[in-house]
Amino acid sequence: MSTQSLPNTAPPAKGGWLAVAAVTLAAFAFVTTEFLPIGLLPQITRELHLKTGIGGLMVTTTGLVAAIAAPLTTLLAGRVDRRRVLLLLSVLLMAANIVAASATGFATMLIARALLGIALGGFWAVALAAAGRLVRPEQAALATATMFAGITFATIIGVPLGTLIGSVASWRYAFLATGALVLVALIAQFFLLPRLPSDTVVKTTDFGTLLRRPSSRLSLIMMAVVIAAHFTAYTYIAPFLIERAGFDEHGITAVLLGFGVVGFIGNFVAPKAIAKDLRGSLAGTMLLLGATIFALPLLGMSHIAASADILLWGMAYGALPVALSVWVSRYAGDHPEASSALFVMTYQLAIAAGSFVGGRVVDSAGVVPALVVGGVAVVVALGLLFGFGGHKPALAY
Repeated sequence: MSTQSLPNTAPPAKGGWLAVAAVTLAAFAFVTTEFLPIGLLPQITRELHLKTGIGGLMVTTTGLVAAIAAPLTTLLAGRVDRRRVLLLLSVLLMAANIVAASATGFATMLIARALLGIALGGFWAVALAAAGRLVRPEQAALATATMFAGITFATIIGVPLGTLIGSVASWRYAFLATGALVLVALIAQFFLLPRLPSDTVVKTTDFGTLLRRPSSRLSLIMMAVVIAAHFTAYTYIAPFLIERAGFDEHGITAVLLGFGVVGFIGNFVAPKAIAKDLRGSLAGTMLLLGATIFALPLLGMSHIAASADILLWGMAYGALPVALSVWVSRYAGDHPEASSALFVMTYQLAIAAGSFVGGRVVDSAGVVPALVVGGVAVVVALGLLFGFGGHKPALAY
């Protein structure tokens, strides 16, 4: 979703940037909650007596439900004020964290993760389309980029901090801490978000129009494959670091923090490269992603080498969502809210598919084969990118 394609159908509200900050804080809380199990996977599976791959269903369930919730939310919301929708979804997110923290069995945990999926899919579908309406039209791109920064900060601070809390106390306290963060975000949105009435209603035909377009379909498929590739491997990075590289839980926290920091750098370096050469930038990002995933099993016996490889991996993944969002908008951006929902749906389905496939491979063959499968999937995505040929974009940039 390129920020150029986002609607700005409402006049900017007073304190618009404070409203943007409130939504960015909510984005931080959503993404932290979504990926919290990745760093906490060993502790949760140990306490709930699960296989590692089965534990990965915590990520799969959220992604699958979020994929369904994204288009449904845009359809069911109709003309409901988007401020009210965002507040309700934040309340649901807080409930999901509380249920997860109190889970005594895996079924309860999956219910919590499904609640998160409903909130997550709806939030991104609504928030991405609404961010640019909070400020003046010429500032819409910066507002949306600021909200995306909430994702990056969640990777840098949220997930490693949750892992740290889990290592020194309990994974349950990590979910409770995230729930407290959600409460702060909810209060901020309540006081700072203006009314966001909807002037348009998304129809099912809008989705059909986009999906009938070959360039849109191929863009979404390519995105799904590369994101699934990443999560096939990344979901199980903590078990790999423990089993193969001999890291302890504090070491894993440090590595995940480094992954997030360099991802933050990649997130802000990417736009300049994309502006010069979108296809080349996306291809280079995929090449780095695939190379680091393939290399990790070979470097895993050395703490320094494994850490360096993961940092490069973080750089690639930090740039990837930015490049993909611009690419998908270029080929599917003339229906902004429908395009936004399809982007979220595809992204979340890819997360679900990647974590599920990775889990099956981990339980049947081990963590290293899961990395190999992820690397092969990146190669497939590259093939799709270079197979685009003469497809014309929906929007000119």
